[in-house]
Amino acid sequence: MSLSTATHRPTTGALAKEIAHLRSLELRGLRARWQTLTGREAPLHLAQYLLFAIIAYRIQADALGDLENKTIQLLNKIGAAQSGTETVSITDAFDQRQRKPLSGTILTREWNGQNYRAIVVENGFAWEGRTYNSLSKIAYAITGTKWNGPRFFGLRDKAPSEVEQ
Repeated sequence: MSLSTATHRPTTGALAKEIAHLRSLELRGLRARWQTLTGREAPLHLAQYLLFAIIAYRIQADALGDLENKTIQLLNKIGAAQSGTETVSITDAFDQRQRKPLSGTILTREWNGQNYRAIVVENGFAWEGRTYNSLSKIAYAITGTKWNGPRFFGLRDKAPSEVEQ
């Protein structure tokens, strides 16, 4: 039996009581609760503490909402990484994609002695009375050369070779 339905959202107190009840269950009881939640038998290799943790997570996720798909994909990539270095590059790339500034943010850049300002709007970026779907297009309009727009406006970390040691 799942705690959540389309019309019923349990209170924090109800969730706390359910989790407290789980804590009181022995292995056999946790296996029965797993069966009720999933419709399948619990994997035999899972220890009691892991069964508890997984069931508690599932109950909370059903009631309050689970992780977003992009977060699940990130965790799967991290789990499949072959090294710590690969994990760092995966998380760095994810962090970079998450850094879109909020609407209303004013981005500034000085270029060849002149200051430029772009404003983050809901559907892109505004500059000189026009809306652009990317900062790279604004950077090109300003410089006449191809740039990574977020880097041009200082939203990206410097490349490793540019970082001062």
